[in-house]
Amino acid sequence: MQQSPKELVIVGGGVIGLSTAYYALKEGYDVTVLDRSLPHEGSCSSANAGMIVPSHFTPLAAPGVIGKGLRWLLDKESPFYVRPSLSLQLAHWGWLFCQHANQTHVEAVREVLCKLNLESRRLFQELAREDDFGLQSRGLLMLCQSQKTLDEEAEVAHQARELGLKAELLDAATASKLDPNIEMNIAGAVHFAEDCHLDPARFLASLGKRIEQMGGKIIHNCPIDKITFRDGKVSAVSGSSGTFDARHFVIAGGSWSTDLVRQVGLKLPMQSGKGYSLTLSHPTQLPQLCSILTEAKVAVTPMGNSLRFAGTMEIGGHNTDINPARVRGIVKAAIRYFPNFKISDFDGIEPWVGLRPVSPDGMPYLGKVPSLDNLVVATGHAMMGLSLGPVTGKLVTELLMMRRPSIGLNSLSPSRFS
Repeated sequence: MQQSPKELVIVGGGVIGLSTAYYALKEGYDVTVLDRSLPHEGSCSSANAGMIVPSHFTPLAAPGVIGKGLRWLLDKESPFYVRPSLSLQLAHWGWLFCQHANQTHVEAVREVLCKLNLESRRLFQELAREDDFGLQSRGLLMLCQSQKTLDEEAEVAHQARELGLKAELLDAATASKLDPNIEMNIAGAVHFAEDCHLDPARFLASLGKRIEQMGGKIIHNCPIDKITFRDGKVSAVSGSSGTFDARHFVIAGGSWSTDLVRQVGLKLPMQSGKGYSLTLSHPTQLPQLCSILTEAKVAVTPMGNSLRFAGTMEIGGHNTDINPARVRGIVKAAIRYFPNFKISDFDGIEPWVGLRPVSPDGMPYLGKVPSLDNLVVATGHAMMGLSLGPVTGKLVTELLMMRRPSIGLNSLSPSRFS
């Protein structure tokens, strides 16, 4: 059978893969999404904090992160951990991370991160006009318990205003007036008015439904482990479920992308960053705004009548075992910041765990593979996968159509470490 010139296979059924499928279908592509998970399992995107964050213009690799991370390694309940390993890939990733954890790097990339998140926010709002997936545009509160942290966040707010974002420093009383539904034990907060939140599972279900209505195919339980290529083009991808031919290919496989693209000669330094979430279906109090418990690095998101707490970053392989100490850290943080909550409120709550794809410079990988003109890579979004989903899908589609990307992608090149 002769292939359509717009036949596209996307490896990865998370928010990046589905967003790409949606925007490619709008441009007339014949799309097949290959998802390694079962339909009921969901992807790493399905139970995360559900935040859309223009406020997060500082990459993970930033000044002070290394020192703080080293101190956290001694605390079993801390929000950060590196699993001991003799892996050369982990060592190389760590070396690159150290090379980028400086102010020069932050200043070089913060504008593009801000642009990406703002455009993604616009696209989320556009999508919400077509289907209700619980999008709330109420802003985000960075909740701070110490004056030192509040002073640091005040500087971030100043930088945000330089980028054109709305950011306001609040004392504890003013923060309480902004969200009176929850009692907070804080010194103050910063309110980022343009941040939003949603229920990620509802969003992904909405996106999947649209894709199928537009004629796209989503194949679950379909892990891919081989890329076939020759003469500067990929001809097929394959796995235990079969071989899939197409004219165009996108690798959006999250943490599993590294081994796959290595087959085509692309070195993609990346580690899996394990995160957890706990969702209370009947919380003691229900805030109206999403928030970050700043010192604890825990995200808090109201989703309908439920409340989700999400956090931790455990670096080290594709391990999805639950570490009870990290979960305890999230619970203890919740009751420190929200004194009406008790540890017993979390009894019987099954923790969700997911693996985020983390690049060493804190920037996504997004672009064409230089040696293969029909292969695009889109991964490495770490904690911003949901937030950057729609804009990534739009940019990938622009690359597929040989258009000039609407946002510059030089700092996101998949070959920047090759």
